[in-house]
Amino acid sequence: MTVATLTPEAKTRSRGRPREFDMDAALDAALRVFSERGYHAASISELTEAMGLASGSIYKAFKDKRGIFLAAFAHYRKLGRRRLEAMIASAKTGREKVFQMVMYYTELSYGEAGRKGCLVVGGANDFALLDEEAAAHVVTAFAADEKLMADLIRIGQADGTIPKTVDPDAAALAFLCFTKGLRVIGKTGRSREEMMSAAEAAMKLVT
Repeated sequence: MTVATLTPEAKTRSRGRPREFDMDAALDAALRVFSERGYHAASISELTEAMGLASGSIYKAFKDKRGIFLAAFAHYRKLGRRRLEAMIASAKTGREKVFQMVMYYTELSYGEAGRKGCLVVGGANDFALLDEEAAAHVVTAFAADEKLMADLIRIGQADGTIPKTVDPDAAALAFLCFTKGLRVIGKTGRSREEMMSAAEAAMKLVT
């Protein structure tokens, strides 16, 4: 996706030609900075350098660092949801779908990906008490994951792979806490074997 700007005002300007850039590539770069540094520690100069944009283009497209973060957050959620849904679709039973969702977060919680952490979890830490709009995006992201897990558990109960005695909503909340906690612990350099063992233990919630 190549764009010149995000603001209608800039599109209608007659003086000069606005700088065009690949929005997806720019947001991917911003994601790396925010994931590694956190929102507050990431500076505009670091973002500008990583995104390969002049400061003027940054301010025209996003206005400020907060604007970059919100755009990057939406991009991050879109890409992540696409990958997650593809993994879930590959599973045949409800229990397997639950496992695939757990594995999605487990595989992101060790090695280089684990050290980078999760923008959603980081956003919750940075914005929960400081920015109402940004915090609402985080709440929405958490709620979407929780609902999806509850739906997958109900699919498993319908096809007989998950016991009817399991409370879908309570288990979904427990899985939400587990998967988001994985992303925090992953920043400490845990091994794949450790994270896989934790994932296997978590699956006992639907046994």
